[in-house]
Amino acid sequence: MEPSYSRSWSLKCVLEGPLAPYISSFTKTLDDQGFAPESSHVQTRLVADFSRWLKQTHAALPAITDRHIPRYLRYRARHRRPRSSDTYVLKRMLDFLRQQGAIAELPTVAIKVTPYRQVLDEYTVYLQQERVLSAETVDIYARFARVFLTACFPDGKKMQLTSLRAANVIAFVQEQVKLLHLARAKMMVTALRSFLRYLLYCGAVKCDLSAAVPTVANWSMATVPRAIAVEHAQAALASCNRQRAVGSRDYAVLLLLARLGLRAGEIVALKLDDIDWDSGSLYVHGKGARGCPLPLPAGVGEAIADYLQKGRPHSTSRAVFLRSVAPVGEFKGQEAIGSIVVRALERAGIDTPRKGAHQFRHRLACDLLRQGASLAEVGELLRHRHPETTAIYAKIDLAALRTLGLPWPGGMQ
Repeated sequence: MEPSYSRSWSLKCVLEGPLAPYISSFTKTLDDQGFAPESSHVQTRLVADFSRWLKQTHAALPAITDRHIPRYLRYRARHRRPRSSDTYVLKRMLDFLRQQGAIAELPTVAIKVTPYRQVLDEYTVYLQQERVLSAETVDIYARFARVFLTACFPDGKKMQLTSLRAANVIAFVQEQVKLLHLARAKMMVTALRSFLRYLLYCGAVKCDLSAAVPTVANWSMATVPRAIAVEHAQAALASCNRQRAVGSRDYAVLLLLARLGLRAGEIVALKLDDIDWDSGSLYVHGKGARGCPLPLPAGVGEAIADYLQKGRPHSTSRAVFLRSVAPVGEFKGQEAIGSIVVRALERAGIDTPRKGAHQFRHRLACDLLRQGASLAEVGELLRHRHPETTAIYAKIDLAALRTLGLPWPGGMQ
């Protein structure tokens, strides 16, 4: 049932001021974005009061700017108890007015392009267009490149890339590894090698300094994949209240992790157009802009369909999974999937050192091996580029390892 904005309690008072013609439309926008009626009511009242104050101060469209907001809030604080969200609400209203063309767009501030910034901007374009890396990877690489340049050239205005030496690279890595955990340190040296290769590619340096980047001490295949226990995975799925919108969404997400072994980023990138209901397949956007179709198990498809029909908020976004709190929209990053896993484990009363989404992927690989699948088949399902990536799971394939064991000298004891 559509809400009746003309009868909204927030709008029963006589609307005054320059914002009055836009308040009803603003309230409808709040509802479209998934705000609860109570929140919409509070925001509308604040905007109506703001409009009344603008009339009293003889402010008129289109001369209203963000500078009016702190002045009004100081005035309002003398009469009403302020809320922490007041500034955010009023800025949302001004953004709405800009979209309607009622007030001018924010002036663009010219940013002086320093040599330091120019190098980073060009490196970012190189990663996007030449290397075709994902936006998240580009952000990580550019961030480490910025840290490296800042460490080597504290005064960015006097940056001389030709003065870089292997000693600068080694010293930087030695200092950074003291501050980072193993996985982050490995990512840092990978990003640094990429940046140094780029400097050679564009002619900024004359020798390949990437060879000087030290390798972070790490013994390949030294650990066993940390898979979630079967009973913990089942408990996490059972903890989702599928009668609620959030529960139906979380259940579908957890099934994609457990049954198809999708990465968190792949779930975030999943679009409505990627699901082929007729053929029962799912197109997955993998790492490095590589994608492939996967069969969609009936149980997983039913869970997604249930969420789309009963739980997914109304939105123009084509992403399959959306935020459950206003403003409704796509997930900002793969951390959202990790949060879903953490909350499911907490609801199930499970306290384990590992709480990330990747442990479901490890569980799937372990189960497939125990059911007789080969490492090649596991690697194909998990979309590994190199066989070496799948080889880590050989440690848990006990059935295959038993055939390699030598008999105990002297026979059975």
